[in-house]
Amino acid sequence: MSSFSRHPIGRLIVAGLLASVSAPVLGQTPAAPVPGDQAATIADLQRQIDELKAMVAALQGAQSHRDTASAEAPAMASTAPEAVPNGEAAPVQLAASSTPASEPPLLQRRAQLGEPPEVLVPARADKPWYEKLVLRGYTQMRMNQIVTGPANAPEGISRLRTIGDGDVRDQSNFSFRRVRLILQGDLNDYVSLYLQPDFATAVSNQSAGERREGFGQLRDAYADVFPTGDKSFRVRLGQSKVPYGWENMQSSSNRLALDRTDAINSAAPGERDLGIVAYYTPDPVRRIWDRLAKDGQKLFGNYGAFGLGVFNGQGLNRTERNDSVMTVALATWPFELGGLGLDGQVFEIGGSMIRNRVSPELRSGGISPVSFADNRTAVHAILYPQPIGLQAEWNWGTGPEFDVATGRIEERPLQGGYVQAMGRVRQSPVGPFYPFARWQYYRGGFKAAINAPRLETEELELGLEFLPTPPLEITLTYGWASRKEADERRFGQAEGQLLRVQAQWNY
Repeated sequence: MSSFSRHPIGRLIVAGLLASVSAPVLGQTPAAPVPGDQAATIADLQRQIDELKAMVAALQGAQSHRDTASAEAPAMASTAPEAVPNGEAAPVQLAASSTPASEPPLLQRRAQLGEPPEVLVPARADKPWYEKLVLRGYTQMRMNQIVTGPANAPEGISRLRTIGDGDVRDQSNFSFRRVRLILQGDLNDYVSLYLQPDFATAVSNQSAGERREGFGQLRDAYADVFPTGDKSFRVRLGQSKVPYGWENMQSSSNRLALDRTDAINSAAPGERDLGIVAYYTPDPVRRIWDRLAKDGQKLFGNYGAFGLGVFNGQGLNRTERNDSVMTVALATWPFELGGLGLDGQVFEIGGSMIRNRVSPELRSGGISPVSFADNRTAVHAILYPQPIGLQAEWNWGTGPEFDVATGRIEERPLQGGYVQAMGRVRQSPVGPFYPFARWQYYRGGFKAAINAPRLETEELELGLEFLPTPPLEITLTYGWASRKEADERRFGQAEGQLLRVQAQWNY
């Protein structure tokens, strides 16, 4: 009886019995005990206690049965052989002791039909899609300083400026170049999503021409569809990167140099457009890229060894202005050089092309009613730094360009590219670091600026990126530049030197 009295249910029952027996006695005048009556009372109490102990034992057995059924439910769900629509696992059977009126309608219906007291509980073999999403991002804070050269100039004369960073100017100190927040994840085996806004966009003409910063702008918003259920082939729907140029495809969070080169980036300013693109990555290529990524190499991202897409063609976040589409194709292939005695070294080579018609923005206002051919072909080659590497791209083509002699936009030839040498030091007192040197050249129009002005760019840049801790990257560059400002009203070359520093933190 001692073990029974220690059980919570037993204590409640014993207390109730004692209360029911003692209450009448306390309410009456004490009387002399009657041995016969006491014996009968004790026997009756013992009988009730024995019955209650049997009830407690039955309740404990039922509770143990329910606990065992609950523990076995996940295993039963994971081994269910069938599936139901919408990607959910097949229902499994769990035991239940009763079906009260407050149970779900399915349980009430089974009770009304007189079916056994097993109930169907839907279960999932994997996580719901909203638990698979990942939130990450990065921020770039910069300081640009024009050391020598025309930080400012009279009207009609080019100032030292870049098309990659609007804060290379006079009277500038600190600025945010990018503030990115990325939401991505698999909805199921066949569909994934990617959403990326940028909160470091500047907007002009807010107050008498004053520029305001820190606006949010959509960069990426697409869904990847995997028709075969694996990741080797995907169809990308929405606003995403235009597969032209290795440097354009590479994320700014991975690139060594602070800005993309004028020659390659002028093909797709902002790197993105709205459309549909298909990518295919054979398994041998995927294995090489996965190994390089694990090794910490700065890749361009798995956009596919082959890509083919159609886009609006007017540019990032710009309204489409004609019925034609921009057609883009990309091919790239990495080769392992272990057979040449260069263990771990990889050489990648490829090319891309664009066929498009575009309507530039006019100085007089609005958009050109005439669309111009915007056709290019590019080649690229990369020797990944282990510990020394090389990277180069060049492109040729035709695009819109303002002709000063005629005062009109015309289709003119263009060409340019870059060559970059880089190294990789894995360990040092300041952490891993990457020294690099890049030379770039471009002659041609810039369709993203008003009136598609001509650019004449030649620049040599030396830089160093180091990682004092994995979430933080510090990049310092010093450059010698000769540039024509992206404004058809300004003439001549602006020559000077630039000191630039960037802090990037990844989260």
